[in-house]
Amino acid sequence: MTFSATYLRIELVRQLRDGFTLAFTLALPSVMYLIFGAGAEWGSTRIGDGNVAFSVMVSMAAYGTVTAMTSLTASSAAESVQGWGRQLAMTPLGNGGYTLTKVLVALSYSVLSVAVVYVLGAMTGAEAGAAWVWFACAGITLGLGTIYGLYGLAVGLVFKSETATGLASALLTFFAFFGNVFMPLSGVMLTIAHFTPLYGVVALARWPLTQGRVDETLTDPLWQPVLNVVVWALVFLGLALYGVKRTRGRK
Repeated sequence: MTFSATYLRIELVRQLRDGFTLAFTLALPSVMYLIFGAGAEWGSTRIGDGNVAFSVMVSMAAYGTVTAMTSLTASSAAESVQGWGRQLAMTPLGNGGYTLTKVLVALSYSVLSVAVVYVLGAMTGAEAGAAWVWFACAGITLGLGTIYGLYGLAVGLVFKSETATGLASALLTFFAFFGNVFMPLSGVMLTIAHFTPLYGVVALARWPLTQGRVDETLTDPLWQPVLNVVVWALVFLGLALYGVKRTRGRK
């Protein structure tokens, strides 16, 4: 496997010029935090070891992270299937170097998304009882966000077109609305949210702050979000393997 720092730099700059990437990984999470966290009248309300603004900040950072991982891996899979892989086979870079570069780009934008939202949070009153909570929430967010690399890969391999990235990100927005990410849900909607893909990731990302507390009357046991994450990771893995098998079957 040959790695090219030049190719990595080109990819980082190319994605920085992509309005879609900037809108969904940086702008949207930041705006949603300012609306539902810093700008909301309940932002200063205490929850767990901090306030609601901090909880919303973590949620938006998680959304930006999974969107970055999804969109960049979906576009990479689509590029590979459309023939870019054959072009790379004729260069010293190879498929291994190409894959590593794409992963590093996705991780870079995930880190950037978390950093931007956290800086906004620090500037606008997001509070946690201890400094380690900030780092723990950020680390869990980035770690679990990598699962959505499988999701993006699956969508890119199955649909194999330029629309794959948009479709994958649009579905994430849908999952976020119904997964208790953008705004607090209650009743039947909250019950349904427990089974949606983003619920477990965001619940675990907020865990150092809330210890599972959802609202004044409900606290999730740790096994619920963990099980959610494991099940959906297996679903994404299965879809990705199906996409690989389908692609090879058509060659």
